[in-house]
Amino acid sequence: MINYLIRRTAYSLFVLLGVNFVTFFLFFSVNTPDDMARMQLGDRRVTADAVAQWKAARGYDKPLYFNAQADGVDKLTDTVFFQSSARLARFDFGKTNDGREIRYEVGNRIGPTVGVAAPVFIIAIGLSIVLGLGMVMFRNTALDATAVVALVALMSISSLFFIIAGQWVFAVQMRVMPLSGYSPPPGTFKFLVLPVVVAVLAQLGPNSRLYRTIFLEELGKDHVRTARAKGLPEMTVMLRHVLRNSLIPIITSAGLLLPPLFAGSILIETFFAIPGLGMFTIDGINYQDFNIVRAMVFLGSFLYVATYLLTDFAYAWSDPRVRLQ
Repeated sequence: MINYLIRRTAYSLFVLLGVNFVTFFLFFSVNTPDDMARMQLGDRRVTADAVAQWKAARGYDKPLYFNAQADGVDKLTDTVFFQSSARLARFDFGKTNDGREIRYEVGNRIGPTVGVAAPVFIIAIGLSIVLGLGMVMFRNTALDATAVVALVALMSISSLFFIIAGQWVFAVQMRVMPLSGYSPPPGTFKFLVLPVVVAVLAQLGPNSRLYRTIFLEELGKDHVRTARAKGLPEMTVMLRHVLRNSLIPIITSAGLLLPPLFAGSILIETFFAIPGLGMFTIDGINYQDFNIVRAMVFLGSFLYVATYLLTDFAYAWSDPRVRLQ
C-alpha cells in the first residue's frame, strides 16, 4: 500500500508539472509580457519605461525559459518559468495584475463554489442511483420505458437551456427565486437553490442511464440468482447484492464527476452571478492575468489527481478483492 501511494504520488507530480508547463507555454505564446503591461496600463501608447517598470514589479523582466546572460544553473532558475513555478509548488499563487493576493481571493471564493458543487454532487449521485434501481426493478414495463425516454431527453438538452428556462420560469414568471446574485450566510440558500437544481438536471440523464446499465448487468450474475433462489425479497436483493457489487463503476463515475463540478463551474457562476472560482477564472482570462489563469488551472489539475488517488483507495474500501499494489 505504501509503495503504491508513493508511486501514484510521483505520477501525480509529473502530471502537475506537465500541466504547469503547457499552461505557461500556451499563455505566453498568445500574450507577451509587453502586451500584458500595455493592457493593464490602459494605453497602447504608453512609454517603454512604464512597461519596463510594470514588468520588473511583477517579475516579468527576466527571460521566459532560458537566461543566456546568467551563469551555471542560473541559466534555468533565473527565468520567469522557474521562479513562478517554484512559488506555485508552495501554493503561493502571487498577486493579480491589480495587486490582490490570489490565495486570499481563492479562500474567499471557494465557499460559493463549494456551496453549489457539493449539493449537486451528493444529490445527482444519490438521485441517479435511486432512479437507476427503480428502473431496474420495473424493467420491461411502461414505467421503465417512459423513464428511459425522459432521461434521453434530458441528455439531449443543453445545460444552457436549463439555466435560461429555470431563470425565466422561477425568477421572471413565478418570482419565487432570485434571478441571479449571491449573499453570504444566512441568506445564501435562496440564491443557490436554482443553480443547484439546474446543475442536477444536467447530470441526471447520463448518470441514471449509466447506473441502470450497470445494475442490469449485475442482475444476470450468479450471486443474484442465488440470492433470489434463497427467497430474499427483491428490495434486499437490489440493495445488498446488486447495488453493493456495483460500487466500483459507481465510484469511478463519481470520481469523474467531482473535479468538473469544482473546476468547471464557469457557466453556472457566470449566468447566476455567483462570485466563485469560475467567475474568478473568467476575470483572469478577460484581463489576461496569467497568475489567475495559472492558479486556477493548477488547482483544477490538483483536484483531478487527488480525486483519482482517492478513487483508487475507495475501490479497496468498497471491494475487499481489490488490492492496491
